[in-house]
Amino acid sequence: MKQLLFVFIGGGFGSVLRYLVGKWLNNSETGIPYGTFVANILGSLCIGIILGYAAKSETLTQNHTLLLATGFCGGFTTFSTFAYENHLFLKSGDFTSFAFYTIASFVIGFLAVFAGMYLVKFI
Repeated sequence: MKQLLFVFIGGGFGSVLRYLVGKWLNNSETGIPYGTFVANILGSLCIGIILGYAAKSETLTQNHTLLLATGFCGGFTTFSTFAYENHLFLKSGDFTSFAFYTIASFVIGFLAVFAGMYLVKFI
C-alpha cells in the first residue's frame, strides 16, 4: 500500500507539471505541441538520470525510484497525448508535422534517456 502512495504522489506532481508546461508551451496558433514534446524529452532525460543513479548508487531505495521514476516521470511524460496529437496531424493532412514530431520524439527521447544515464557517471 505504501508503494502505491509513492507512485500516486509522484504521478500527481508529474501530471500537474506536465499540464503547466503544456499551457506554457503548446501553441494553439500553429498547432505544434511543443509542451508535450518538451515534457516527454525532459521526462526521458529525468528517468535516465534517476534509473542510472539508482543502478550506480545504493542511495536511492525502491520507494525513491517508485516516487521519482514510476510516479513523477510516468505522470510528467505522456504517450496518450503524443498519440492524440499525431492523430490530429494526420486528420488535418499535415503529414510533414506528423513525421517530424513522431521521429523527433522517438529519436530525441531515446537519446535523452541515454544522455541521462551517461551524465550520472559524473555525479
